[in-house]
Amino acid sequence: MRKKKAEQVGLLVQQFLREEGLETPYNEYRLIEAWPEVMGQGIANLTTDLQIRNRVLYVRLRSSVLRQEMMASRRQLAHRLNEFIGAQVIDNIIFC
Repeated sequence: MRKKKAEQVGLLVQQFLREEGLETPYNEYRLIEAWPEVMGQGIANLTTDLQIRNRVLYVRLRSSVLRQEMMASRRQLAHRLNEFIGAQVIDNIIFC
């Protein structure tokens, strides 16, 4: 049997997710799962909750000092997270 048109599996999965309306939730999940890798284990250990609503990442932190430091660089952090995922998943980060 001959292949008429060979396609990469990753592209087929991405197309399926897009067609079924699952691409955005999947990218949101990937971003939350990537938090420790992108931010480092030290910051991840001080994080108690991550949620994405309306393209905003809400991060609950245990340290008020860290919260203040991260507030100042939240646009750069959002850019780093989006770049890591390879998609524009979030527009802003709010630290609680």
